Amino acid sequence: MPLSRTPPPSLRRSRAAAMPFIMITALIDMIAIGLIIPVLPALVGSFTGSQTDQAFWYGAVTFSFSLANFFAAPILGALSDSFGRRPVLLIGFSGLALSFFATALSTSLAMLIVIRVIGGAMQANLSVANAYVADITPPAERARRFGMLGAMFGLGFILGPVAGGLLGAIDLHLPFYVAGSLALINLLYGWFVLPESLPVERRRAFEWKATNPFTALRGLAQLKGAAPLAAVVACSGLAQFVLYTCWVLYTTFKFGWGPLENGWSLAAVGLTSAVVQGLLLGRILKRVSPRRLAVMGLISSTLAYALWGAATHSWMMFAIIFANLLGATVSSTMQSIISSAADEKSQGRTLGAVSGLNSLMAVIAPAIGAPLLAVVSHLPPGDWRIGTPFYFCAALQAAALALTIAHFRRERHARHAAANTT
Repeated sequence: MPLSRTPPPSLRRSRAAAMPFIMITALIDMIAIGLIIPVLPALVGSFTGSQTDQAFWYGAVTFSFSLANFFAAPILGALSDSFGRRPVLLIGFSGLALSFFATALSTSLAMLIVIRVIGGAMQANLSVANAYVADITPPAERARRFGMLGAMFGLGFILGPVAGGLLGAIDLHLPFYVAGSLALINLLYGWFVLPESLPVERRRAFEWKATNPFTALRGLAQLKGAAPLAAVVACSGLAQFVLYTCWVLYTTFKFGWGPLENGWSLAAVGLTSAVVQGLLLGRILKRVSPRRLAVMGLISSTLAYALWGAATHSWMMFAIIFANLLGATVSSTMQSIISSAADEKSQGRTLGAVSGLNSLMAVIAPAIGAPLLAVVSHLPPGDWRIGTPFYFCAALQAAALALTIAHFRRERHARHAAANTT
């Protein structure tokens, strides 16, 4: 009598528990990250004596976090390939909890920077969570499950900033304690619920050459004729991360916003992105091609950045957020176009290169955005020049728009030439 391939009930339960755990983990992680975004610039400001110093040192704190994240992600990924996903994730949750609590207790800028380096390294465990999902999911279902994971990220980024703003209005350190508590909840939940997703026979020895964060960028060479789109991704990504770096300090300097106002504004950004990505994008693409939508999105975001910089009243910031619906489609449409340009055998390498390029832009952005804001931080509230970082973002998006249009024209001419020769 042949052996049944049906796994025992206990194993089925443990495997079924894995995906909900990762989804809850992603939600808790993003809520924890969102909690501290509205208040971290103010915490940095508590150690400085002027707005110029606040902008400079906030850039240093953000840069240290992004740099650690950039280098740690492939290391943690390689460790999880060798020792399994579960232990690496649990260590990451422990490190995150400690970093949040230590941030709340920090007494100097030097201490804060060291703590944020540790936090950046530990936050890279999100890449391990993605690998966990791939382990437990058949290839045909991965797109749907990664979409579910992305929805949790979006929901967390809506809830986190609002909660952080409300808590920060009570006490500047309170959001960090709450974020640390959420990380501890993740740790306990993982310890008692999370099964290992990577069987021993599928593991591989740890190799340092696999931890080079620049290795993935080599996949950009696979883009062939679509290589100019890599420059579009770089310009657009850099603009987005400069926006993230400067948003809270910019609105504080120009409009006098506190954690509460910034929390609501960041939630509005998350809500807009979630609505566009989850509800509108598919419907728009039924009527408009990805190439045309990419151009429309870049036009919209170019205008939005310029208008954010020139805004004279705080309500305008919210109006521009909700008006810039097409701008929220740029990342998805560009990724779709680049994916279409790659052959089936190089999809993973190509999309990995795009992800690596975006990670590199996240490292560069604080080194550009914070100094630009520091230069104009002495100006009186409401001065249009305080928007300099956003004008820079608008210029980057305009450059991306020009590169995109030129690339699509070359493609069209190439197709016409090929058709004429046949």
